[in-house]
Amino acid sequence: MDLLVTIIVTFFAGVGAGLGTGFAGMSAAAVITPMLVTFLGMEPYAAVGIALSSDVLASAVSAYTYGKNKNLDVKNGLFMMGSVLVFTVVGSYVSSLVPSQTMGNFSVFMTFLLGIKFIVKPVMTTKEAMQSVSPKKRAMQSIICGMIIGFICGFVGAGGGMMMLLILTSVLGYELKTAVGTSVFIMTFTALTGALSHFSIGGSPDWLILALCVIFTFIWARIAAVFANKATPKTLNRATGIVLVILGVVVMGFSFFK
Repeated sequence: MDLLVTIIVTFFAGVGAGLGTGFAGMSAAAVITPMLVTFLGMEPYAAVGIALSSDVLASAVSAYTYGKNKNLDVKNGLFMMGSVLVFTVVGSYVSSLVPSQTMGNFSVFMTFLLGIKFIVKPVMTTKEAMQSVSPKKRAMQSIICGMIIGFICGFVGAGGGMMMLLILTSVLGYELKTAVGTSVFIMTFTALTGALSHFSIGGSPDWLILALCVIFTFIWARIAAVFANKATPKTLNRATGIVLVILGVVVMGFSFFK
């Protein structure tokens, strides 16, 4: 019975995380972490490590799909990636010193808020807007924003991908699909760094749960990325928002009544 529950929980966590990653560059941890904490009773720090591990392949396959469709800007994402990687390690260490309940509640609440944002205020930037920011200004903004994103990603494993998407579109002037492609490209490496940091600090994970989360998230991220490159920006925003709101409400409701 415990095995069946584990499979069911990791499957739905993988569906939500995969769709979020493939459609909008969301960190898989924003969904997987609260699911594992709430339904499987996992310690939040360990759950973040597993979630970040799931993020690696999911983000990689998504980045490949977006790149194949010419919706990936590697060059201008390198500055951000450098600072994100460094501060992901810093955030991972700091999170080991914070009460577990604080981490779990933050992840659940963020899932819900991100969903509301994408439904109410979708990102509708065009590709032409990408040319309005000078290379020097974009590089400086990328480094500073990357420090903030990396710390958050390492700290709770949630919000890194979403914040990166918002910054790429709102601050750096990227259109949505290119922003998503660049975001998942960077998240591939930040998630790997974060996962290794978590496991080196907190010890080995539950290998069964890790394997199931990685497989399910990978499959659904690939499916979502393929459809996302054919969909309109408005559809991407609304679909992702609905998924996040539903997951957020379910997990928060379960936490309240248990």
